[in-house]
Amino acid sequence: MADDLSSALRELADSAGRPAPTTGAEVRRRATSRRRRRQTALAGGTAVVAAAVVFGLSTALGGPDSHQRPAPPAVSPTAPSPTAPSPTAPTTVAGCAAEDLAFSVTKEDEEGKSARHLLLTVTNTGNKRCNVYNYPYLKFTYAREPIAVIKDSKDAPATLAPGEKAYAALLANGGRMDVYDTNTIPLSLQGPNPGSKVSDPINIDLPGQVEFDDGARVTYWTTASGLALRFITSS
Repeated sequence: MADDLSSALRELADSAGRPAPTTGAEVRRRATSRRRRRQTALAGGTAVVAAAVVFGLSTALGGPDSHQRPAPPAVSPTAPSPTAPSPTAPTTVAGCAAEDLAFSVTKEDEEGKSARHLLLTVTNTGNKRCNVYNYPYLKFTYAREPIAVIKDSKDAPATLAPGEKAYAALLANGGRMDVYDTNTIPLSLQGPNPGSKVSDPINIDLPGQVEFDDGARVTYWTTASGLALRFITSS
């Protein structure tokens, strides 16, 4: 089709350089020839335009010659995060052994008055942390019951690092019966359960002769001496 179009165009160019025809037959022959060449050229041009339109549509619609977007890069699977270490279990603190403790008792009354308000102090002399549980278990040899605890003073177990102290306040008498004078007091350590003795009685020296009766009271162990004394100062 392209060769026909080129041939027709060359003939048109040649005819332009020829002299005008002199006879009617020659004029009609040349007119017919020109009409055929124009039809051929028109047909060829239409074919070229149609081919261009088809090519454009093919490209726009994603034909084989169209430019396609590159496929996105493959995403590698995310590596699993390392397993977080499990939290360390809290270390259990054992109860204090009697041989790792030192005891003392101080008088908290005004000078010149008899000893009635006392402060028990226990010091961790060992090399490990330990707990003192509940309250000092105080029971005289011939007494029917141990000295009663002040329940409102209940506190968590006192945990003592080496060198640290815990305190318990002791009210020696309450103006009742069964008076007993002594300069020592037997103290036993307790376990986690109230009333459970975990040591033999330890005789603790008192600050002189002290009068006890059945109105005596003791507080739970605490690491604050002022808090312990608060429960007996009003008595």
